[in-house]
Amino acid sequence: MPPPLFADHPADQTPERGAVEALISQARTLRGGLDAVRRESSVAGDLAADPQLRWQRALCDLAVHHLDDLGGHLDQLREGLPTGAAEPQPELPVAPPEPEAPARGALLRRVGSAEWNLLTDEVTWSDELYAMFGREPADDPLTLDELPSLVHADDQEKLAVMVTDCLVDGRPIDGEFRILRADSGIRTVHMVGEPVLDADGSTACMWAVLRDVSELRRSQTAVRETGDSLQRQRHLAQTEHRLAVELQEAVLPPWRGSLRFPEGGPVTLDLAGRYLPANTSALIGGDWYDALQLPDGRTLLSVGDLTGHGVAATSGMAMVLGALRGMAVAGHRPGQLMGFLNQLLDSATQPALGSAVCCQFDPATRALEWSQAGHPAPLLFRGGTGRALDPPEGVLLGATTGANYGQQAEQLEPGDLLVLHTDGLVPRRTHGPDSAHEGTERLLALAPRLGAARSAQESVRIVVEEFGATEREDDACVLLARVGD
Repeated sequence: MPPPLFADHPADQTPERGAVEALISQARTLRGGLDAVRRESSVAGDLAADPQLRWQRALCDLAVHHLDDLGGHLDQLREGLPTGAAEPQPELPVAPPEPEAPARGALLRRVGSAEWNLLTDEVTWSDELYAMFGREPADDPLTLDELPSLVHADDQEKLAVMVTDCLVDGRPIDGEFRILRADSGIRTVHMVGEPVLDADGSTACMWAVLRDVSELRRSQTAVRETGDSLQRQRHLAQTEHRLAVELQEAVLPPWRGSLRFPEGGPVTLDLAGRYLPANTSALIGGDWYDALQLPDGRTLLSVGDLTGHGVAATSGMAMVLGALRGMAVAGHRPGQLMGFLNQLLDSATQPALGSAVCCQFDPATRALEWSQAGHPAPLLFRGGTGRALDPPEGVLLGATTGANYGQQAEQLEPGDLLVLHTDGLVPRRTHGPDSAHEGTERLLALAPRLGAARSAQESVRIVVEEFGATEREDDACVLLARVGD
């Protein structure tokens, strides 16, 4: 229902029908394109598990509500234009809307109009306004005094201020309030209007257009809530990453340069290690490397990896590494150590799987004893060539209750270089039956360069140059030990 026209409210120029038809066609084209985006977001992943996808879907829903309202307004505008003003423009092809897209009639019922005549106490409502308020057209329209009876108690004062400002001060109305329908439904209504003055400048009546914006506001709320949820998850992820890094730095060996064990012994090991972060992920894994001088003069060397990422993985790694150090100090051999670690992970409250290799070097005899649990074997470089040591029996830690772990012995010679690494050193794209073999071959191919290196630190730099720039999706550790003369 258009507002009444008075002398101080001249009619605007009527728009051409062809221009309105073109706008309708563009709106429908946008609506079809948006439907396609919504369908893609629905199949792109798990909306329940991914806050990013939920936020994107909420934005799509919000845009749909805006376009549906726009389409309804343009249809109303077209119906109010005189016929024959211009030929309708041909509609552009548009993708069919999704099944939940509201029908045209539902769109039109979102907008209604009302006029309250203060001189005659006459009230006029459009049919759409009856539907919006959940009333029958046979019912009398509500006066301004009766209108608050259907308004939410928390919004009645807001409505009273808007109406008073309009009638007394002549201000336009522009605000929202909630209405309580007879069917117990709550709807959010946006009302715009203005007073209509008589010849003396007094308020003769008030007219308003009311729009049901319930779905629109729900969509906006969904966008805000999912956006807030996404921000919270990002903040939690950043916090977890920082805690994981701090825990990892506190547990891994503090030395960054070469280290020599044992101090003052007949034969020393020149040691160097490096942690290599993943190139495609900000998550910290459970990889470790460690070197420890034992009370009896032997040296403990170990590398390993626990499944998972983040604080859970790094805290589990700290537990395993602490247990390994303590049991080694107590005098247990590598095979026994693997068995104890397997029992530890198998009985943990948060079960996890892990792989590890553990070596003990005796400087008095240059004998190396070692054991492994589902882990790449150490590589031994001697005289410009290299080979992988023959692995003893050993399954993943935490995989089998009461598993047995074998132990191997190797006699080292002066100048030998021992390389221990975790399987994350190999890029993810090559993981599979041949990935371990490929990683071993790439390391063995470095034999001439490693043989020419003058220290363990220089050797570890060679390994990092070979593997540091690869597109690893997991982090890795490498530990090198060169036998002194």
